[in-house]
Amino acid sequence: MIITQISTDGQMMADTLSVMDKAPESIGLMDLMIKGGYMMIPLYILFVLAIFIFVEKVITLRKASKSPKNLMDQVKILVQAGKIEQAKMLCQQEDTPVVNMIGKGLERIGSPLKNIEVSIENVGKIEIYKLEKNLGILATVAGAAPMIGFLGTVAGMIRAFIGVAQEEGMVSPKLLSTGIYEAMITTATGLVVGIIAYLGYNYLVTQVSKLVHSMEYSSIEFIDLLQEK
Repeated sequence: MIITQISTDGQMMADTLSVMDKAPESIGLMDLMIKGGYMMIPLYILFVLAIFIFVEKVITLRKASKSPKNLMDQVKILVQAGKIEQAKMLCQQEDTPVVNMIGKGLERIGSPLKNIEVSIENVGKIEIYKLEKNLGILATVAGAAPMIGFLGTVAGMIRAFIGVAQEEGMVSPKLLSTGIYEAMITTATGLVVGIIAYLGYNYLVTQVSKLVHSMEYSSIEFIDLLQEK
């Protein structure tokens, strides 16, 4: 009995030491991304698309907002002096929405004021369209990514429970938990992509609104200049 008890205790201690020696398995980020399943592919594509659109629009908006601060003052001086051609050449040196609108107005000088206003408005609409281009795609990514993530999770949960149903006898908690956490990866990824796209979209919309306000102010200032003339 004593020998048996000692043997049992020794075996228990050996098992305990064996468990303690086993370090918890660490899972890297890339391993998690891979284990998310095939639904991660469209999420990767949406993420790359969102980053590309955001960077492209930021560069576009920065270029569009770089109008010389004293441009309107120079144009005003030249127009009042009757040097329309020089004013046109000054505007041709820049390629921004505000300058393009003013340049179109200068080309229409001599026409009725109403026609000049319409020409400026038409150019403004074209420039605004260019500024807002692809923003709708970014908004779509912000809404679609979380839904794709949820769809991937549902599909993963279905696969996990099918695997549990096919198991005979006792179901391993590890099998069930592994299937569940792998399924949840797509939801987490979809939410991350959606949040990034949503924040980027709202930032760009704010910047576009500021630039549109600047365009409207400059066009009004130019029309007032022509009325004074």
